[in-house]
Amino acid sequence: MSGIRHFLDLDTIQSGELRRILDLGHRYKRPAPRRPSARQLKPLAGKTLAMVFERPSTRTRVSFEVAMKQLGGDVVILTSQDTQLGRGETIADTARVLSRYVDAIMLRCTDQAKLDEMARHATVPVINGLTDLSHPCQVMADLMTLEERKGPAESQIVAWSGDGNNVANSWVHAAVQFGFELRIATPEALRPPVRLMEWAKRHSRRIRFLTDPEAAVKGADCVATDTWVSMGNDTGNRHNLLAPYQVTERLMSLAAPDAIFMHCLPAKRGEEVTAAVIDGPQSAAWDEAENRLHAQKAILDWCLT
Repeated sequence: MSGIRHFLDLDTIQSGELRRILDLGHRYKRPAPRRPSARQLKPLAGKTLAMVFERPSTRTRVSFEVAMKQLGGDVVILTSQDTQLGRGETIADTARVLSRYVDAIMLRCTDQAKLDEMARHATVPVINGLTDLSHPCQVMADLMTLEERKGPAESQIVAWSGDGNNVANSWVHAAVQFGFELRIATPEALRPPVRLMEWAKRHSRRIRFLTDPEAAVKGADCVATDTWVSMGNDTGNRHNLLAPYQVTERLMSLAAPDAIFMHCLPAKRGEEVTAAVIDGPQSAAWDEAENRLHAQKAILDWCLT
């Protein structure tokens, strides 16, 4: 339906609107000193968010639930075992029914097609809590963290070393929309989807897809990675392919002297990153995790007000 503000992917929302959401996230984290009105404190009073989880979650679940409640709203949490989705009801029928009960739906699932189907049939906003292809809420929190630590996003160089997964894909979307330089280093066999790389090359001259992590990281303001094996996607050879992409102290030394390290968590120390890096002084992983709360508030506000 027209007029509904879905938050599905960063490439589906105008860059000006994304900037507005990001600025709102910053304001929620550091509100103005003047006394806010009751409306500003509780803008989602009387509204309910349904959170549907096909995949488990720590940060997505807690940040959305706390965000919604702090904004004055309420939540209903559902898993496949809690609903008829686990017994064969269609996504479309679930979307139609939930739309009669709640004001917005957050879906965390495997297949992007399920998210798209939910959005097609829902008459309330649908938010992408994660799919196999993208994780836009995470990268909005990452961008908040980048700007807090390093300044305006468009002035930064971000390097990714590791699997070309859903988080990497959302970084590509973000680089086009916010105009920063992005270097994605992955094994040839684990690159982002060809269609995404072609789209990025059409829309930006500041995005590079590499196989050499050192070339990607050199002089970067931010180095990011993610776990090598996530939620059962181990093909048996991933560790061998990704071993050269581990973010170590040596790799970080090739970045800018004041570079930060980011990881969306959960992390496996000794695999995609060493303990010395993620627990070291350059790590922004914990600010990044906190910023999921503030970014989620901004996304909910944008969708529902």
